[in-house]
Amino acid sequence: MSVKIVAMLKALPGLSREDFLTYWQQEHPALVWQLPGLRTYRQNPAIEHRKSWPYDGMAELYFDTVDDVRTAFASPQAEPLHEHEQHFLDTIDWFIATETTVEPVGETGTVR
Repeated sequence: MSVKIVAMLKALPGLSREDFLTYWQQEHPALVWQLPGLRTYRQNPAIEHRKSWPYDGMAELYFDTVDDVRTAFASPQAEPLHEHEQHFLDTIDWFIATETTVEPVGETGTVR
């Protein structure tokens, strides 16, 4: 069973959406992919809407185990990643999770 980091991202105050997305989607991935043990990396930018969302995006980083997460973020490759985040992120709220797929069955649903 794999695990993932779910990271909720808030852009620096005053940073335009365009600049935030440039930092995050064009520059940041090369640094993220340097983390040892990373299997999958997904970005989920919030859609512009008439209301203000509490976060500007969500990132998912998949690893085989919690120990692999610990190793990745204790590695020398994590330092440039964290330094780059200071250019575009105000806050990162995150947790480690497993993923459960829920299939429709009748009116309730089944977890698999």
